[in-house]
Amino acid sequence: MPGSLSWKERIVVMKLGGSILVCPKAYKRAAIFVRNRLRTHPDEKLVIVVSAQEGTTDKLERAAKKIASNPHTVALDLLWSTGEIRSVAILALELQAFDIQAAPLNIRQAGLRVSADGNLDLNFRGTTRCNPGKLFSILEKYPVAIVPGFFATDSEDAITSLGRGGSDLTAVLLAEGLQACRCELIKDVPGYFTSDPHKNSQASPISQLTFAEALEFADNGCDLIQRKAIETAKSCALPLVIRSLHENEPMSRITDTEGAESATNEIPSAVEALGIHRPANGTTKNLKRGEKRSMKWNLQPRRFTQDNHLNRKPAR
Repeated sequence: MPGSLSWKERIVVMKLGGSILVCPKAYKRAAIFVRNRLRTHPDEKLVIVVSAQEGTTDKLERAAKKIASNPHTVALDLLWSTGEIRSVAILALELQAFDIQAAPLNIRQAGLRVSADGNLDLNFRGTTRCNPGKLFSILEKYPVAIVPGFFATDSEDAITSLGRGGSDLTAVLLAEGLQACRCELIKDVPGYFTSDPHKNSQASPISQLTFAEALEFADNGCDLIQRKAIETAKSCALPLVIRSLHENEPMSRITDTEGAESATNEIPSAVEALGIHRPANGTTKNLKRGEKRSMKWNLQPRRFTQDNHLNRKPAR
């Protein structure tokens, strides 16, 4: 295990969900993002949590139900997990193509375990523990470790899913266990906005939120981040960063207090160099409840069908 706190302070946990990994080419785009990060900040140690490619989980569930109308939970979780394991392997290979040493890990190696009395409706910080020993040993040898999101193991060492948005929770739990300096949730939207920018050209990105404000968004229907993940990050004062893969877009930071920006003030990004600052209305503090509720449109992955109807899918 690394022997100094400074070593741990260089650990960053990133989460790449299905809204990012939308097709085979998306894995290369994600690898380029990681490569660029390592080029500009070679001292960072990255733990990358990945979801299955978009649509894979639903496809696997349909396949299971063709065999058994009510598939056994353990069997379904095991089948689902093949999607995340595939993502781990493909991203590792894409990074290898850039001559980046990345360690692909399986669910057990990630070190998350749900306790015997674990309940999906409870705060996972109390029912899921992280044994970071394996990840620490990997990070001593490699700049990048890639782990499957959405899953942990139970008291009998069986694979179990963590619910919708479980990859967000995976990232937060690993960041807490590793004492990471922050947790970056990479989304297909760059964060929170004061209103719908497609309808309001004056809409501004919200660069800073408190956990209380993020939870209020969740209570008003926003599923950008799994609520359990926000609660868990709040309980251990873990700074969260919500951003996209595009370095020229803004990002949102969630911290325990409005004055805690210093906790995330070293986020590598071209956005920092552009000098983007929080606008006068770039916080939710002075917004009315109705205005906050109106923001939820762009806090969810956006997918258009051929009929141009908007489908909203829960976070994964």
